[in-house]
Parts: sequence; structure tokens; C-alpha cells
Amino acid sequence: MKIIDTIKESYNELVYKVSWPTKSELSNSAVVVMFASLLIALVIMVMDLGFENIMRFIYEKLF
Repeated sequence: MKIIDTIKESYNELVYKVSWPTKSELSNSAVVVMFASLLIALVIMVMDLGFENIMRFIYEKLF
């Protein structure tokens, strides 16, 4: 009986207590996530290129 009560409580909470975002809120959140992902990817690319150039400079001087 405990499992059935837990399932019923979970269902009631999901249906009646959860506030779902509207379509426009969801779209805005998706845009923010895409922009942040692009920004992070660009930062990582710049860091990678910087480290590549540093390592290339070091190896050319040493070898």
C-alpha cells in the first residue's frame, strides 16, 4: 500500500502542484541556453588555439 500511496502523491503533485512554463518562456529559455553554449564553445576554442600556439612556440624553440 505504501508504494501505491507514493505513486498517487507523485501523480497529484505532478498534475496539480507543478507550474509548467508557457511556450514563450520555454522558447526564451532555449535561446538563452543556445547563446550560453555558443559563448562557452567560443571561449574554449580561443583557449585551445592559444595553448596550441604556446606549445608550438615552445617546441620550435626546444627542438
